This record gives sequence, structure tokens and C-alpha cells, in this order.
Amino acid sequence: MVEGTRNSAEAAPGDRDLPASVVRVRPRGWRDGQALAADRAIPEETPVALVYDGSTEAVMMATPADLEDFAVGFSLTEGLVRHPAEIRGLEILALAEGIEARMWLAPDRSREASVRRRTRAGPTGCGLCGVDSLAEAGRLRQGRALATLAPVTADRLLQALAELDAGQQLGPETRAVHAAGFWRPGAGLVALREDVGRHNALDKLVGGLARAGEADLAGAVLLTSRVSVEMVQKTASLGTPLLVAMSAPTALAVRTAEAAGITLVAVARRDGFEVFTHPHRVDI
Repeated sequence: MVEGTRNSAEAAPGDRDLPASVVRVRPRGWRDGQALAADRAIPEETPVALVYDGSTEAVMMATPADLEDFAVGFSLTEGLVRHPAEIRGLEILALAEGIEARMWLAPDRSREASVRRRTRAGPTGCGLCGVDSLAEAGRLRQGRALATLAPVTADRLLQALAELDAGQQLGPETRAVHAAGFWRPGAGLVALREDVGRHNALDKLVGGLARAGEADLAGAVLLTSRVSVEMVQKTASLGTPLLVAMSAPTALAVRTAEAAGITLVAVARRDGFEVFTHPHRVDI
């Protein structure tokens, strides 16, 4: 568990409140040949700086919710720490320019982070922000061994997707965010996170699972987005052997999943899905 976490409600005097995740607006609409006043909920998008021991590692555009999870998950999937306990302190501060997730690392991790430190600016569609070589773009970061998972039937996978759909809050309200969930046979949907960025949603999921002490990762990561390579890399760092997405994968994502030993299921809709790699974990 992470020590020293605080949220905006516990902030020192003078700290700003975190912005709301959803904003209501009244745009001028045009429907069926008529002008009308519309009422719509839209998601907030805020720059979030991930700061380690006083130095910024990355700035990502994100939904200002579950930011402790985001900070821990990003730290894990990017290899800055191997375990949440290596984050000795974490605070979320709202500033005039955006939000800072300030973290303090264990000494050995802090030294390693200072060696590789670089500032990265990532828009919502970015997944490989700031990698410093072509080789780094396709590299599988060393993570935990994949959990052992018995074959999952097609019906159970479709039920898992239905649970992901039913569990979303920002998605139905705004129609403008992605969701990432963790589903386990026998337990159902264990955790779900949402964000304007698909990779942010997955980082928040990883961080949420880690902070909750979830050790049984014999299940599936569920995504509402397409599968690009970094989504496979982040799933591999988590150690979950099954990745299921509603949209199609890229060719590099398929090759990376094959190399990582991950079963990649995509184009998953209510009427079925397609298995791209390691089909032994899906019973059809």
C-alpha cells in the first residue's frame, strides 16, 4: 500500500480544489432540421504532471479522477517502481496550470529514475510519449510472470463485456471516455476505471488493483478501445494473461501479444469476438 496519500479534501490551506470530472454545457444544436438549445455532459481534460522526487517525468492529459490510482499505475507500467511500496509518499495537488501528482520514491528506485528521467507531454491519443529510441517503442518491459488461467468460454467472455458496459459511469453520461476493467472468473468485474485517454484508463486500473492489494490476476483486462502496442505492454506488466478489447488491434500489438504470451481477443461485440493470439485460453 502507498503511504502518505492525500486528496484535495485534505490539502493544505491555499491549495485549489480538483476540477470536476464532468462539466455540463448548453451548446446550440441542430437536429432534424430545427435549431434547439442542447444540454450535454462532457468530460474534463486536464494536464497531470507526474513528479518524482521533485522532477517531472511526464505530463499527460487526463480526466481528473482516480489520480492516486493513475500515479501508482503509471509508475508500475512504466517500470519506475516494481511494487507500490517503493512509492514512499504521494500527494495530489491542484495548481493554476493543472494538477501535480507528487511522489517520493525509495532511494534505490529514486536513483534509477533520475538516470532515465525525461519530460514527456502526451495528448489523449498518445501512447508512446517520449520514448528515446526506435527499439524502445516495441520493447516489452520486464514485468511479473503471467498468471495461470483456465480456458474461458465464449459465453463468459461476452458476459464479462456486458458487465464492463453496465459498470461504466462517465461513459454513458458523456460518450467521450474510455474504460478499462479487470474481470476474474468466479468474481466477475473486480475493478473499472475511466478516462479520456485509453492508456490513462488502463494505468488507473493497474494502480487501483495494486493499491487494493489484488494479487489474483488470473483473469482478463477489458478495454472499450482499440488495442495498440502500449496497451499490450501495460497488460504484460500487470501479469494478466488475457486482453479483451471492443475494437481492432494494430499489427504491432498482435506481434507483441504473441511474444508476451498474452491471449489477445479483439473486435469483441455482443454477437462475438476474434482471437488473435494464444487461443488456448478461450474455449469456443
